[in-house]
Amino acid sequence: CEYCEAKFIKKSVLRYHIRMHTGENPYKCKLCTTECNNKSDLNVHTRIHTGEKPYKCEYCEAKFIKKSVLRYHIRMHTGENPYKCKLCTTECNNKSDLNVHTRIHTGEKPYKCEYCEA
Repeated sequence: CEYCEAKFIKKSVLRYHIRMHTGENPYKCKLCTTECNNKSDLNVHTRIHTGEKPYKCEYCEAKFIKKSVLRYHIRMHTGENPYKCKLCTTECNNKSDLNVHTRIHTGEKPYKCEYCEA
């Protein structure tokens, strides 16, 4: 990558990566103003308009637009918590929750009140 030190095996992945740096979004939704930097993301976005939810939960009737959301949902059924805190015994079922938890240890408070000093 000409913008950072990242290296890739496939040229197509490099192109996608560079668009993250440049902000280029060449794939445009025909039904709204959403623009995406790769065709796959546009295909997933289009499901919002079509109502297509191809990923079905094996434990309940829930259906999802994205496979990653289904994986997260299934962990709620199975109790799997693959994201483990390196500083304590806390385990989370998704990376986002682990990142929020880690702030307990780091003291990071990224959100500030717009009305006062808190």
